[in-house]
Amino acid sequence: MRRSIAAVLFDKDGTLFDFGATWDGWGMRVIEDLSGGDPEHARDLALTVRYDLAAARFLPDSPVIAGTNREVADCLLRALPGWTAARVEKRLVAHAAAAPLVEAVALVPFLALLSARDLDLGVMTNDDEALARAHLGEVGVVNMFDFIAGADSGFGAKPSPAPLLAFCRAVGVAPAQAVMVGDSTHDLKAGRAAGMLCVGVLTGVAGRETLAPLADAVLPDVGHLPDWLDGRI
Repeated sequence: MRRSIAAVLFDKDGTLFDFGATWDGWGMRVIEDLSGGDPEHARDLALTVRYDLAAARFLPDSPVIAGTNREVADCLLRALPGWTAARVEKRLVAHAAAAPLVEAVALVPFLALLSARDLDLGVMTNDDEALARAHLGEVGVVNMFDFIAGADSGFGAKPSPAPLLAFCRAVGVAPAQAVMVGDSTHDLKAGRAAGMLCVGVLTGVAGRETLAPLADAVLPDVGHLPDWLDGRI
């Protein structure tokens, strides 16, 4: 008989990677690129994606935090007359491929610790799957996951529970035996709808007060997950 918790599914950005340290600079580079250096155009672009140019960071209600690349591109199009969503999305992905990744915790030893507990591990991100695999490969952990999916993988995107249920099917566990770990309400709403346990982490933009109503626990970062699991497995 399997244990009460047999699998853990992680969001990527804001969960495995610190959101601000990794993506705030990316946001500035995207805006500078798409605006062509024009300050007024940069302000318009920043407004569409809720980016604070003075503080060089995304605001908590930014659609970038949990949105797909296409959703972000569609937002930016409001300030890019004559562009297509595909053209904007291509620029977003190109900048993302060069983003300096900052791990929320040292991921290799952290994931090895979870694997040693015989937990099935997965990643579900609203980013593209190829980019997710590239990022995870860059820090040497892509082969430590049993399942990796993005918004373009054919399962849908969060907050739909469909990709989370696809993970459960892929690793052969019931949703009640799985934990969804994420930094946004999209992650936790998807987890709740899928019937999974939900853990929020504070390495994204959302605060404890935002995540707590949707979570079984809110932790400072994923490094605290093993201690939380100890009381449940």
